Amino acid sequence: MTEAESPRSLLVLGLGNVLCSDDGLGVAAIEQLCRHYRIPERVRVLDGGTLGLSLLSHIRPPGTFIRLEGDEVGPAVRTRLSPHQIGVADLLDALHLLDAKPRSLLLLGLVPETLELGLDRSPPVEGQIPTLVKRIVGEARSLGHELLPNGDVGPSRAEGPNPAIRALGL
Repeated sequence: MTEAESPRSLLVLGLGNVLCSDDGLGVAAIEQLCRHYRIPERVRVLDGGTLGLSLLSHIRPPGTFIRLEGDEVGPAVRTRLSPHQIGVADLLDALHLLDAKPRSLLLLGLVPETLELGLDRSPPVEGQIPTLVKRIVGEARSLGHELLPNGDVGPSRAEGPNPAIRALGL
């Protein structure tokens, strides 16, 4: 593959508040991704904690996969459904103002069953996290980034705040 053919860099961003049950699924997905796959050099995996996520729970049942792309993402994160969601809308607005919007934007997630305080995710969401991770791997592959399975469970390479800071939304 030549330099011109090489895939551009990729950011896989996991969002969620681990203190609000299913809202922490992005963090869990990132942890599983890093535990079970070797992350290539041009792929950055970031635990975004409580930066924001829109999950349209009034449209689809809990655990339903969500894929929003490009201009679909902005309007979806404007309606506040979770405690950290406003952060994503602000981030997209700031990137637009700075003329720094990414060339492409894709949001993957699952519809939550509950966003109540709690450390455990609901069974429908917990059961779908491995599928979400596989879809993340598939999307990365479609962009030219090969995330290969680890032979054994290894340490996480996700960047981000420590769990206490992440849980408090700081």
